[in-house]
Amino acid sequence: MGQVKTLSKDKVPVGQKSAFGAGHFILNILPGTLGVFIQFFLLTAWGVDPLWAGLLGGLPRIFDSITDPIMGFISDNTKSKWGRRRPYIFVGAIISGILFFLMWQIDDNASQSYIIWHVMILQLLFLIGNTMFATPLVGLGYEMTSDYNERTRLMAFSNTMGQIAWMIVPWLYVIIPDSETFNTQTEGVRTMALIVGVMCIVFGILPAMFCKGIDASHMENRKEINFKTLAANMKDLLAGIVQVSKNKPFMKLCGATFLVFNGFQLVAAFGVFIIVFYMYNGSYEIAGTWPAWFNTINAMITAFLVIPIISKMSDKFGKKKAFIISTILSIVGYLLKWWGFDKELNRQFNETGLGKGLTSAIGSLFEWLNPILDSIGMSWFSIDPGNDIPWLIFVPIPLFAFGMGGLFTLMMSMTADVCDLDELENGMPRKEGTFGAIYWLMVKIGQSIALVLGGLILKIVGFDPNITEQTVETMNRLRIADIVVPSLTAALAVWVMWKYSLSEQRAKEIKAELVKRRGEL
Repeated sequence: MGQVKTLSKDKVPVGQKSAFGAGHFILNILPGTLGVFIQFFLLTAWGVDPLWAGLLGGLPRIFDSITDPIMGFISDNTKSKWGRRRPYIFVGAIISGILFFLMWQIDDNASQSYIIWHVMILQLLFLIGNTMFATPLVGLGYEMTSDYNERTRLMAFSNTMGQIAWMIVPWLYVIIPDSETFNTQTEGVRTMALIVGVMCIVFGILPAMFCKGIDASHMENRKEINFKTLAANMKDLLAGIVQVSKNKPFMKLCGATFLVFNGFQLVAAFGVFIIVFYMYNGSYEIAGTWPAWFNTINAMITAFLVIPIISKMSDKFGKKKAFIISTILSIVGYLLKWWGFDKELNRQFNETGLGKGLTSAIGSLFEWLNPILDSIGMSWFSIDPGNDIPWLIFVPIPLFAFGMGGLFTLMMSMTADVCDLDELENGMPRKEGTFGAIYWLMVKIGQSIALVLGGLILKIVGFDPNITEQTVETMNRLRIADIVVPSLTAALAVWVMWKYSLSEQRAKEIKAELVKRRGEL
């Protein structure tokens, strides 16, 4: 499969891919940083009650889930000389960057009530700007090329750049509390909010400036977007959502995404707890930067190894088979975590010749590097060369990274194919914005459920973060949950996608029919 050469007119230039990827970097860095600030630093820096911090993290997601389909409908039906998506991306990036910065300019001595209302109101306004940016950006990606395989390559490129955000986010837990970098955690949060806000504006406007979507100048049946047509537009919006929900291939994509992403998110924090409380007996000091390194190396392997492999797999076997293979590989990786996170096996490995050699090499490197890092204010990046390194925790990463690497690379490409199917069955206007909004709604629902169920699982296994010494039974149950939950949801996703019907051959037939219908050459 996938042996037909992509026509030059269907190829996305590297410059446009880079600009689109820059948008996806922002698409990941904003929620990643926001989650760290709300779920961790609101508690540790400002002393906000955990219950209120949880509500600040969860309640705005409800509002966000409502605005996404509305923004998708608006961008699908917009008429402008700059296209349907680009004006919103440009303005949304600027609004998002400014409001993200303002959200975290909180005085050290502010009352809890003030902090709660400040973050809640600014976050709601920020989410409006973020929706203006994110939803049209996703829709733009679906229409940048009509080629079956080029869509996968575009999404692979953008997903790789998006993973750079997840190489950075784990270090916020290390950088902000570092006393040699910032005087206080609150100062660290305010400064990092400024940096992220500026990055949002600088990188976020690039897709609006350089990416090209479908030529919509002659697109029929678009609705008028103004206050006079508000009631009619809401009716059309609901009808469009119902129409999209009847698209069986798309519903399979949404179901598989919900399962894989939700399973991964449910246990995302468990690895840190296992490293600190099981492998290092509850000592954050001895565990040092290894939790951050674990997540960063995961993102690096996903970006630079796994995603390129998945793109090649898609070209050779087709998108459905590539998804099933990558998801099964992720299950194998999850299972290997039982041995990778075993502290006794790690101790034994460190006593072997290979283990001693690797540890000695890293130790020598950081003995030389640590003074340099200290001198430039990056002591938080250092590694204590005297400690044993938990080498085996990194062994499962190249396999379980196929889960998330394959998910967004392939699913977003397949959603673009689904948009073609919808145009064939339901005509114009094309609804990339609506499809993108509903797809990402599943992701956001998964995040919300994961926040609730993740805490519930911790409670069920008996984990108490307020004590250093966890029982052996508690840690074994947590390690089992860390493996079983994402493995089970991934297996269910394979089952959902097993009879996915929109093959490469069918996608190309649909494209040919649409080209004929539009009268294109």
